[in-house]
Amino acid sequence: MKLYGSTTSPFVRRIRIVLASIDHEFLNLQIFSGADRELLASRNPTLKVPCLEDGSEIIFDSRIIYNYLADKYQYEPLTWEAENQLTLIDAANDSFVQLLLLKRSDFDIAQEKFYFNLQSERIEGVLTSLSNQINKGLFSGWNYPEICLYSLVDWVLFRELHDMRDYPELLIFHEKHQDRIEVTATDPRIEY
Repeated sequence: MKLYGSTTSPFVRRIRIVLASIDHEFLNLQIFSGADRELLASRNPTLKVPCLEDGSEIIFDSRIIYNYLADKYQYEPLTWEAENQLTLIDAANDSFVQLLLLKRSDFDIAQEKFYFNLQSERIEGVLTSLSNQINKGLFSGWNYPEICLYSLVDWVLFRELHDMRDYPELLIFHEKHQDRIEVTATDPRIEY
């Protein structure tokens, strides 16, 4: 089994954490140029990471990869509540990625523009909802939704994308899990 990705992607990191105890090869790609981009394109025409290759199967997208692994290794199925949590996490992740790519493309994302405002509104709404869910006792274990939430919060902190002080529940959640072996082994701050 091969996982194609980058060490800095929160979508890749969640799958790396899931695969922590499963034999696999991780290919850390420079996804925006050169031979690595060509390799990624040959496996995944969306040019997104992660991408999982398992024999003749090639699976795109972290959520689909998780479902594939859950089926293959007979993990307990996700509940509808967990699926909704993942939708929230993915929405915030996607908005943060869009804003980061725009900023790297020299757009001033602080401008009052409809697209930028929409992403910011989505981020605030999702972070508030996730904080409220933590307050209600959700995200109390260490399953796929918690892994995805941790990967999101840690990536936002790593990239300094948002002031998280307004979301102390998310910071407490992050601190609670930051010393897990599979978390420290996939820390994007570490050079591999």
